[in-house]
Amino acid sequence: MITSLVLGSCDKGTDSGGDTPPVDDGARWITLTAALKLTNDGDGNGGTLAYAINHDQAIDPNYELDIFPVGKALKLESPRTSRVQSSADGKYLYDIQYTGADGGIFTKFKVNGQEKYVREGNEVNTSIILGTSPRWVKSAEGVGVGVTIAADTAAYTGTFPSATFASIKSTAKVAILNLDNPSIINTAEFVVPFTAEQLAQGYSIGRIDVPIINQAKDKVYIGANISKVNPAGTPTRNADGLISWPSDAANIAGTVTLVLDYPSLRNPKVIWSTQSKYGNNGYRTMIQYLGDDGNVYQATGVNTTGYPHILRIDKTTNDYDNTFLFDLSKALGVNGLAGIKAWRYLKDNKGIVMYDIDKKGGYLALIDLNAKTATKIPTDNEANLNFDQHQSIAVSGDYVYIPLTAVSQPGNVYVINWKTGTITKGAKLTNGTGHRYIGAY
Repeated sequence: MITSLVLGSCDKGTDSGGDTPPVDDGARWITLTAALKLTNDGDGNGGTLAYAINHDQAIDPNYELDIFPVGKALKLESPRTSRVQSSADGKYLYDIQYTGADGGIFTKFKVNGQEKYVREGNEVNTSIILGTSPRWVKSAEGVGVGVTIAADTAAYTGTFPSATFASIKSTAKVAILNLDNPSIINTAEFVVPFTAEQLAQGYSIGRIDVPIINQAKDKVYIGANISKVNPAGTPTRNADGLISWPSDAANIAGTVTLVLDYPSLRNPKVIWSTQSKYGNNGYRTMIQYLGDDGNVYQATGVNTTGYPHILRIDKTTNDYDNTFLFDLSKALGVNGLAGIKAWRYLKDNKGIVMYDIDKKGGYLALIDLNAKTATKIPTDNEANLNFDQHQSIAVSGDYVYIPLTAVSQPGNVYVINWKTGTITKGAKLTNGTGHRYIGAY
């Protein structure tokens, strides 16, 4: 552990933009991010651009922003889309590069408006614990949690084709990051504690993400994409000789979350929702939020597929409240599956969601978790929008900020007053071939 902490931090200096230290003028910046094409339009593998504007610019339909000329914006280098997070006040941006030579490197930036981001504190190498493709989020203000997991190939007895299934072991790794003074402050590795019966039924976990710390700051909840094979099915063997059993996803008993003690990262536990059976690890965006009532609200979604449910983890029991279910499809009254691609808890159990319908289009809605209602927000070009890679929705006071551009097409920053429902189609966003905006912070 001591070795990990020493090797995990390396001081690369505090200035990447000049010799003058940053000046904190109290401005509330809104960082917009865009994903660049590498090979195919919309693949997002060419790196991530970041540029900061203020509220007046965001709501001004005459303000036009073109960040694609070289040097116009901060470029976060990553062979895949970087996992960007920010402080609640927008003053700091945090990034962990995803895959590649610098995969797993954490960097903190002070936000000074426009393209003026200044590196601050140590770069931290999380790859020594989490590998070069870690999934992570800001789990509480000043605290980041990174995670990774691997499921073994199936253990069995006998020989193919009459082999008998035994179990699949899933091993997770977790690291806590100090975002104020960048460093790794704790790590853990553990086998997911399924019961012997659950293992025999074919359960495993192949991906985890979106960890969040509870109100009491004594637990961390980690979303999971649970899998199940059919042990009674006919096994197959691939060219490498590995034996596997057919998927039994239709019979998964429910949505699961991993729960660990915080900050010790001990005593792993699996909790089950009976209200949903969809995964809840999301895709490049935070889908768990601590409500101002102290409970955690968790959307369902796996990779690029969004699902309609929001679940609740009770602040007292640290287990699912299986009396609660928000269903976006029902709240909107739509025909088809309204899949939540990204969302943000606001206040008073209200939120805003970005969703598609039957995996098509891109739409916005304000939701009320108590009343279980949803109000669609009209925007332009809905049929051509795609929120697969969207990472973040910015919130400041009564305002929500969302940049909307279809791949290769121009768009606008939409500013919504979530209390009044007023919608402002604000700043114009130019675009380049294959690119799109993916977040606001």
